[in-house]
Amino acid sequence: MSKVFVTDGHWRKTLAVVRSLGRKGVEVTVGESSRVATSFFSKYCHRRVVYPSVRRRPEDFLAFLRQQVNRRTYDLLIPMEEETLLLLVRHKGEFAPLVRFPTPVYPDLVRVRDKGWLLQHALKEGVPIPQTYFVKDMEDVTAARDAIRPPWVIKPRVSSGAYGIAYVEREEDLLAVYQEAHSRFPFPLIQERIPQEGEAFGLAALLDEEGAAKALFVHRRLREYPVRGGPSTLRESVRHPQIEELGLQLLRSLGWHGLAMVEFKVDPRDGMPKLMELNPRFWGSLALAIHAGVDFPYLLYKMALGEEFDPVLEYELGKRCRWLLPGDILHFLTNPRRFRLRPSFFQFRGMAYDILSREDPLPTLGRFLTLFSLLWDGDLRRFLQRR
Repeated sequence: MSKVFVTDGHWRKTLAVVRSLGRKGVEVTVGESSRVATSFFSKYCHRRVVYPSVRRRPEDFLAFLRQQVNRRTYDLLIPMEEETLLLLVRHKGEFAPLVRFPTPVYPDLVRVRDKGWLLQHALKEGVPIPQTYFVKDMEDVTAARDAIRPPWVIKPRVSSGAYGIAYVEREEDLLAVYQEAHSRFPFPLIQERIPQEGEAFGLAALLDEEGAAKALFVHRRLREYPVRGGPSTLRESVRHPQIEELGLQLLRSLGWHGLAMVEFKVDPRDGMPKLMELNPRFWGSLALAIHAGVDFPYLLYKMALGEEFDPVLEYELGKRCRWLLPGDILHFLTNPRRFRLRPSFFQFRGMAYDILSREDPLPTLGRFLTLFSLLWDGDLRRFLQRR
């Protein structure tokens, strides 16, 4: 039986990977720095390990993982969270002789995480971006104010989700808000704010070494938390040829090989999709793609093991998947239009769920216990405070 080690067991995307591989008969070991983690409760989690904190004890974590892959024969190591991915990719040379490790090389990973570099690269490649000012010194803030009409978005060059993003409506507030953001994230970008009614899409792709698409999937965001912009809490499967073309154009211009999620927002003023960011790892809404028929974890597993398979480019359209606990609940509680949502918050039939599952019910309990573990789990508490 094949064996896979998956890190970061708290997160819903990790649960999606565990369920995907477990259903295919793969023996999945899940690791986390806490004894309570959502994925630990899945019936597809064969083995649970508690490792040292990646954030507070990175050297101890690396030593623990080296010991794990030396003691047991794993076919694949899949790092799920950004900090874990960055740490392991920096030490990829140590692990590559011991276990397959399908990740970008470190320089590529660092480049695409930098939104400033990525947006400038996209602009050169003809991929549309929001009007953006790349600030190099504080005098540029005044120039940005004159070059871009309000409202503005101040966006860290390196961040994930809505972390660190600030919105500015009035000219007199721009400098103060920018200085505050700069104190935490040096020289963030200043962008025009795409109007709120613009729809947001994500293109997920798995590319082989020649840049051919081995899997492709597009979703449209229906709700997110925070309401002004953050991870999706409800989304549906769609086709969008223009976004597929632009996303693949960008990935191929980067010489990309493996997984990526490219996020766009359609500007209602001109109808053009504008690039938001590129996620070089598994994404939070992964469960929707699997429910719709594009099983990215298993396809990545097959690619890493050198198995041939036909490209998966078709999937069920109109499939909806929901992050209810706590994402869509928080959206409902913080949205002034909570009783006028379309689809309604109270529509439960016909939905798939990131965590809830009749076939694998215990991760729902694990999610509640994970939230309860905020009382003692400092790593999890600090991460959620940042997000």
